[in-house]
Amino acid sequence: MNHTREVEVVVIGAGQAGLAAAHHLRRTGFEPERDFVVLDHSPRPGGAWQFRWPSLTYGKVHGMHALPGMELTGADPARPSAEVIGEYFAAYEETFDLRVRRPVDVRAVREGTGGRLLVETSDGAWSTRALINATGTWDRPFWPRYPGQETFRGRQLHTARYVGPEEFAGQRVVVVGGGASGTQHLLELAPYAAATTWVTRRPPVFREGPFDENAGRAAVALVEERVRRGLPPKSVVSVTGLPLNDAIRAGLESGVLDRLPMFDRITEEGVEWADGRRVAADVILWATGFRPVIDHLAPLRLREAGGGIRVEGTRAVADPRVHLVGYGPSASTIGANRAGRAAVRDIRRLLAEQEPVAA
Repeated sequence: MNHTREVEVVVIGAGQAGLAAAHHLRRTGFEPERDFVVLDHSPRPGGAWQFRWPSLTYGKVHGMHALPGMELTGADPARPSAEVIGEYFAAYEETFDLRVRRPVDVRAVREGTGGRLLVETSDGAWSTRALINATGTWDRPFWPRYPGQETFRGRQLHTARYVGPEEFAGQRVVVVGGGASGTQHLLELAPYAAATTWVTRRPPVFREGPFDENAGRAAVALVEERVRRGLPPKSVVSVTGLPLNDAIRAGLESGVLDRLPMFDRITEEGVEWADGRRVAADVILWATGFRPVIDHLAPLRLREAGGGIRVEGTRAVADPRVHLVGYGPSASTIGANRAGRAAVRDIRRLLAEQEPVAA
């Protein structure tokens, strides 16, 4: 398409945060395709969940919070989470008539004319008065760099390309990373692999007891402080610790979750520490997390000197037309829902100050 279409709001991303924002836009009088549009680069509904490995069943998912206005009920905990949540998101889009456009790749967001933003995509351009960015992190896996990494003769892969434990049968696997994905990989791999080794930069913190609302607020506040200062956000999970459930306890007792400090270099045959200790490996599995997908916002120059986008609530401090949901403190499923509602509230206020919104 060559022409530029005009809407009041463009939502980029149809994961948890994007759908929550679209729901609140719809509920407060905005019409899809007329007043707002949702653009998603994924091939089908489900957000990042559709790319999760098949062995990550719904019963293993930590705290999937329902989207606003529609509960997820009756899900089989033994089914892959990709299927369960993908079907749920698809039903949600249909129920609320959100008319998500996909697959659409957003290439850049830049200053347009008349105080509007110009969103350049693989499906043409959109001119908008406000933007809700809900692009998440899945498309930007983080790969740390270590000396000798390029010499390793085995296979290296990231969580983003993990499909299940069977492909590691009989192999020696080093799993790097102290988050939920790392421990899940180790517990799955142990019955198949010839040997597993777990290494993390910091000792893992295991959390006992229920994760109540007060603990959740405290965790979110720690992440929120970083984005308020313009620093790259850490995940909410990084400050909550790992839940000490039965599977984790069994892994600790069996030695599968016997953690080693981070190695100092990678060799042709495995990994090595400064004190001379070595572990031979056929595979290095990097469960080292993801970074926010925000490069398309670069033309707006929103980044601070600290490397992140300074955000108050969901609003980019450098440009009140831009809201980031599912970013930093709103990266959890419940946080994404709240952020979607907050972003829509602020955008309605912004647009009302300029001129009445047609709805």
